[in-house]
Amino acid sequence: MPNPTAAMLVIGDEILSGRTRDANAYHLAGELTSAGIDLHEIRVVPDVHDVIVGALNALRVAYTHVFTSGGIGPTHDDITADAVAAAFGVGIGVRDDARALLEASLARRGRTATADQLRMARIPDGATLIVNDLSGAPGFSMGNVHVMAGVPSIFVAMLATVLPTLEAGVPRLSREVRFDVGEGRIATPLRALAEAMPELSVGSYPFREGDTYGTTVVVRGADEALIDAAVAQLEKIRAEIG
Repeated sequence: MPNPTAAMLVIGDEILSGRTRDANAYHLAGELTSAGIDLHEIRVVPDVHDVIVGALNALRVAYTHVFTSGGIGPTHDDITADAVAAAFGVGIGVRDDARALLEASLARRGRTATADQLRMARIPDGATLIVNDLSGAPGFSMGNVHVMAGVPSIFVAMLATVLPTLEAGVPRLSREVRFDVGEGRIATPLRALAEAMPELSVGSYPFREGDTYGTTVVVRGADEALIDAAVAQLEKIRAEIG
């Protein structure tokens, strides 16, 4: 049975402008690999309502899970929750349980919620909250869409909450073999290996260390015995090249 699939939608002008380097996609990819959910697409969109809605509607019908990051804060450009509500055709408003979580978190720091902060308690009708203890402001799941913060530490906390609740599959394993030659020297045998073992993903990644141009070959798959066989073949190729 194939693994569930996933896409990530990264939302924010700051990513597209180069002002902020995204760390959440890297973290999500690693966690999904370990959970047996195959990440197939990462898409980055600006803080534009119709663009977010269009991307959500395209991704949620194509994949088992969609994870979003960004756009659920207190400012005017935090419009992800409204876009999700629009994509699903439901209403949105400040919800009592989300408000309670936010106000309790602020109270522990000796603060009360402002009208702007209460924007973070606006949840689409029918959504399930994703609680986090760092900020108090929850994310939420709507259907197969899981909406989380853009701040990396909060994204990590929210993902840790929601991931164990999701349908998962067989974790992907990986092994790598280093070649101290360029990709051109091993392209033909790598192609033959990939064709002989279609159940595996065989990736070729060039590097340079001083005067050495080399290639790291990474083999990924769910069958450990098959991966071992591929690694043995790669080591044979390496010995033959010298």
